[in-house]
Amino acid sequence: MLFERNVGGIDRAARIALGLALMVSIPFLDSPLRWIGLFGMVPLFTGLVSYCPLYTLLGLRTCALPKA
Repeated sequence: MLFERNVGGIDRAARIALGLALMVSIPFLDSPLRWIGLFGMVPLFTGLVSYCPLYTLLGLRTCALPKA
C-alpha cells in the first residue's frame, strides 16, 4: 500500500458525511460562497481513502495500529 491508513471508523464516517454535506450545499449557496462547498472534496477524499496527510505531519492516527 502506498499510504498507511491513519483515519479510523468514526473519523472516517464523519469526514465522508461532512464532505457530502458541503458538496450538496453548493447549489444552495450564493456565488461567492460556493467555494465553501468545493472544500467538501478534501474531507470526502480523505475519508474514502482512510489517509490524511495532515494527520501524518502531526503524528496523529484514529485507527488501530496494524498487527505485526
